[in-house]
Amino acid sequence: MTATAASGLQLASARPCIASSRRVFKAGAANLDVNSIAVSWTKLASACHLSQSLEPFRRSFASSSVKFNKVVIKAMSESSENKPVSGLPIDLKGKRAFIAGVADDNGYGWAIAKSLAAAGAEILVGTWVPALNIFETSLRRGKFDESRVLPDGSLMEITKVYPLDAVFDNPDDVPEDIKTNKRYAGSANWTVKEVAESVKQDFGSIDILVHSLANGPEVSKPLLETSRNGYLAALSASRGSSISLTYIASERVIPGYGGGMSSAKAALESDTRVLAFEAGRKHKIRVNTISAGPLRSRAAKAIGFIDTMIEYSIANAPLQKELSADEVGNAAAFLASPLASAITGAVIYVDNGLNAMGVGVDSPIFKDLNIPGEKH
Repeated sequence: MTATAASGLQLASARPCIASSRRVFKAGAANLDVNSIAVSWTKLASACHLSQSLEPFRRSFASSSVKFNKVVIKAMSESSENKPVSGLPIDLKGKRAFIAGVADDNGYGWAIAKSLAAAGAEILVGTWVPALNIFETSLRRGKFDESRVLPDGSLMEITKVYPLDAVFDNPDDVPEDIKTNKRYAGSANWTVKEVAESVKQDFGSIDILVHSLANGPEVSKPLLETSRNGYLAALSASRGSSISLTYIASERVIPGYGGGMSSAKAALESDTRVLAFEAGRKHKIRVNTISAGPLRSRAAKAIGFIDTMIEYSIANAPLQKELSADEVGNAAAFLASPLASAITGAVIYVDNGLNAMGVGVDSPIFKDLNIPGEKH
C-alpha cells in the first residue's frame, strides 16, 4: 500500500509549480509537505507530492451542428453513495488538491477541480490576481452554482481561493508598474513563493498539484514578431508543474498560435520527461502532461480563432464531436490515481484523436475519396 501511494504521485506538465527549495515527502502517505518554499514554479513541481489521483474540468459550449452528448464526470468517491460502486472507482477522500489557474467556471482548471472534488478531494485554487475579485464575487453570489453540481447532486466546495501570479517567483521579481497597478491593489502574497508559504501555513501539506496556467501576452503575434519579453513571459508561466496541460502546437505548426506559446509547450513536455526521471528516482513521484484539444474557454478566446480550431477538429479528428472539459478532467483524475501507478513521463492526448492525423481530411484534395464521417 505504501509503495502504491508513493508511485501514485502525479506531476503533469502544464507549466508553473509552487516551488520549494526543500521538500519533505512521506512516501507511505503520498503527502507533499510544502516545507521550505523555493523560488521557482518548476521546483514546485518536483516538490509536489501528488497523491493517488489527479484533476479535470468543465465549461459551456456554443451550439454547433454536431450533436454533442455531455460527458458526465465519473470520478466519484466511494463515500458519495452508500450503494456499492461498480468498476474501478477513484477515491480521493482525505486528499487535498491545489489547482493553479482557475478564474471562471468554463475552463480546464475548473473541470479538473470538479473531477477531483467528485472523487472526494478537498479543493484549493490559485486565481490570477486581476481576475480574483470577479471570481470570488461570482462564487459568493451563486453564479457558478449550476456548474458546481457534482454527480451525487452536491455542490463542489472550494476551501480557499489564493491570489496568484505565476510569472513572479518572489516579491523581488515584481516590477514597479505591476506593484502599483490598480488591478493588483488589495491583494498580497501572490507570488509563487508566497502562495506556497501561505498554503503551508494554512494547511501544512497538499497531496495533488495541478498546473492549469498559461500566459502568452503576445500569443496573437507570429514567433518572428514576438518580443524577447513576450517570449520569456510565455516560457515563464507556461512551464513546469505537477499536473499540467499542453497542446499539439508543441510538435506541429499551428499558424496563429504565437507569442512563444508553442515553444513553451514544447519545453513543458521536455520538462515532463526529465522531471519524471528525476522526481521518480528521488521521490517516487510521477510526472505527466495532458495534451488537450481546443476548448471554447475564456482564455482560449485570446487566440482569436478558437471557433475555427474547434470546427477544424470536429471535421478532421477520428471522433467527430466537440471536446468537453470534463473529459480532460476525468483523464487528470485517472492519472492522479493509483490506477495510473505505472504511467510517468507521458504526454496523454485528450483531443478526440486529432493528434493521430497527418492531413486534414476536409481538404478538397480528398473530395473524391469515400472518407466516412458526418457531413457539416
